[in-house]
Amino acid sequence: MKAAVFYGPNQPLKIEQVEIDAPQDREVLVRTVASGVCHSDLHFVDGLYPYPTPAILGHEAAGIVEQVGKAVTYLKPGDHVIACLSVFCGFCEDCMSGHPNRCANKEAIRRGKKEKSRLSQNGAPIKQFAELSTYAEKMLVHENALVKIDPKIPLDRAALVGCGVTTGMGAVLNTARIEPGSTVAVFGCGGVGLAAIQGARIAGARMIIAVDKFESKLALAKRLGATHTVDSSQADPVKAIRQLTNELAGGSGVEGGGGLMSPGNDGVDYAFEAVGIKELAEMCFEAVKPGGTATIIGMIPVGQKVAINGAKLLTERKLQGTNMGSNRFRIDMPRYLDYYQQGRLNLDDMITRRGRLEDITEAFRAMKAGEVARTVLMFD
Repeated sequence: MKAAVFYGPNQPLKIEQVEIDAPQDREVLVRTVASGVCHSDLHFVDGLYPYPTPAILGHEAAGIVEQVGKAVTYLKPGDHVIACLSVFCGFCEDCMSGHPNRCANKEAIRRGKKEKSRLSQNGAPIKQFAELSTYAEKMLVHENALVKIDPKIPLDRAALVGCGVTTGMGAVLNTARIEPGSTVAVFGCGGVGLAAIQGARIAGARMIIAVDKFESKLALAKRLGATHTVDSSQADPVKAIRQLTNELAGGSGVEGGGGLMSPGNDGVDYAFEAVGIKELAEMCFEAVKPGGTATIIGMIPVGQKVAINGAKLLTERKLQGTNMGSNRFRIDMPRYLDYYQQGRLNLDDMITRRGRLEDITEAFRAMKAGEVARTVLMFD
């Protein structure tokens, strides 16, 4: 099959022929139909996160089951599925306590070291990224990496739910569990940030402030549910957020300006960082009011530390992380697709471009340039 092979940081992925094995017990062979190009992959391409090579990257995809191995009962050939990197064993403590996204027993869903590799080239094994490797015409995965979906749903839209939508919406609905009527700020309006904005709208937030430095992304954020926008290339986001929330509360429009709020009580109830930049994470914490919660969704590069004003912890402000939107993906993903079918979740406008596997390098370039919310690679 054809795949985009990753040979190391700061090198373009190479489109090459690779071999994929037949499914063994509890494994499923899926024909990839669509794969989103997620910012998380860019972290590895740019060398901000290490990963062994050669490997096939990609982790946000939807497709159609071609073949199932022995002991697979959940799926059959012809089923439409979304792949998810939150592959779960089903019996470790995290899985059993309702946190399968934190599964602590990944070895249970992998092949043994002495077994044949799922992916190879000229007899040499190729690393399977995130247990998926979606930048390829086919995927061979454990059945617990897949969720069956309604075949009427377009698979390019469904692919977005495999990571970006589940991560962003889940951070709002599952991790932070925002309350109706709350105020929200989202730093970064790429695919994950736009999903967080839509999650906040669906949850009933009364103010949703989108922060980004690209005008086109802010315009899209407004269309998808943001009530206010802040251009971070023109204004200090934290000051702008405080002023907006102060005005909402009937204040003077000056930071800590009284009105219905106590001095210094301006800021949002919930803030989300959806890029993976240290400085944005620190702004995210600064933007919440006393008692507020800042949730870091983005992948901050390995080794970097986030610095916060320790005294502000005395105001019961909270800083927390999230892993893939705290998902239980076989429950959450069908629900998100229900929102889509009901017209409450806009997946159509989140796809800025479609391309082929050969367009992967251009997709990364466009992402870095801020030209797209999401590029989806089509295999049919």
